[in-house]
Amino acid sequence: MNHGNKWALLPFLIFILLFIGSGILTKDFTAMPLNMAVGIACIAAFIMNRRDGTEKKLEVFLKGAGNKDVMLMVLIFLLAGAFSSVAKQMGAVESTVNLGLTYLPQNFLLVGLFIIGCLISLSMGTSMGTVVALSPIGVGIADATEISVALTMATVVGGAMFGDNLSVISDTTIAAVRTQGTDMRDKFKVNFWIVLPAAVVTAIIIGILTAGNSHALKDTYDYSILSILPYIFVLVAAIIGVDVIKVLLGGIIVSFAIGLINGSLSVLSFVEAASKGIVGMEDIAIIAVLISGLVALIQHAGGIDFLLTFISKKIRSKKGAEFGIASLVSVTDISTANNTIAILMTGPLAKKIADQYEVDPRKSASLLDIFASVWQGFVPYSPQLLAAASVAGISTVSIMFYSFYPILMAVCAVGAILIGYPRLKKK
Repeated sequence: MNHGNKWALLPFLIFILLFIGSGILTKDFTAMPLNMAVGIACIAAFIMNRRDGTEKKLEVFLKGAGNKDVMLMVLIFLLAGAFSSVAKQMGAVESTVNLGLTYLPQNFLLVGLFIIGCLISLSMGTSMGTVVALSPIGVGIADATEISVALTMATVVGGAMFGDNLSVISDTTIAAVRTQGTDMRDKFKVNFWIVLPAAVVTAIIIGILTAGNSHALKDTYDYSILSILPYIFVLVAAIIGVDVIKVLLGGIIVSFAIGLINGSLSVLSFVEAASKGIVGMEDIAIIAVLISGLVALIQHAGGIDFLLTFISKKIRSKKGAEFGIASLVSVTDISTANNTIAILMTGPLAKKIADQYEVDPRKSASLLDIFASVWQGFVPYSPQLLAAASVAGISTVSIMFYSFYPILMAVCAVGAILIGYPRLKKK
């Protein structure tokens, strides 16, 4: 048996040290661009592998970077960006937020805010977009009531992570599904039943902590059911099993048609919005390509074999394999504070572990996405907490004390591993 080469993992370590080191030195964990950190790690992988010539190393890198699954993932990223941007320009985000605010329960402000966050992030596919949209509203609720602003910000972040973990157009979901070789609908169903209890218990806890506070918002907000239809179309189409490419193309067309009807879009503004969305996803698409090439180089040099051998010594069962997958993505997300990158980096290894121990790909994809989201909604240097804290003018640590949903999501996922839930029939 090939035990691999532990030194081949050094490029991974270089990547993490560049990101964490620059964050510690500058006190800004966004100081080191991820694409540069990955690019430097790729260069290191080229230099360290002295066994092969430049031509061979390029062949390995390009084959890994350009395989059909990676290119399909990149295409989905770009289409998701175009859809999100066009839908937002058309007014879908504003209408979704205002619809939720209009029907906020009078005596349960934060429960309503949490539910709105879940729905918006599920529709938009972005936790950061949800945090940016709802954080000012959370601050307004805190200012008008006796509710802690840290609690309102934690509520916003919790709702944002719910949808980021489940949305069919989220980059994390796309990455998890593609790396594990399963489809969006099946992953959604498995993932949903694991995290639903966490969302319900979170809503109950928030309700108990804030019961009795008076309404701090206006009675009604302007919204249009028509403007929300693209999100409904995408969600329903994905759940019933329509191919994700067709889902996203359909969502873009529906958004454009509604934009023409309500006057929010012209042909030129539609093209501009779609282009803006694609450009917004270019960075993560490039990073995905670079990471896939980096993983191919590391695997060629024996790094993946070493990890598999090392982890296999610790794993004795299917449950052990599931805990191994959860641990891998957790450590990587804590190190990078980027759940998509964590999934892209650990996905190929998680797939090998899942295949070896017969873990259903629907379960392995769900575990990757869940545990990446857990830490993304909890660590004090994650972009989501930093954004919420910046709007509220508080520290990220104060938000952590009220981060009920990420903690409960982890508890539910651990429980799902221990009891073998949900029971999955072989396809």
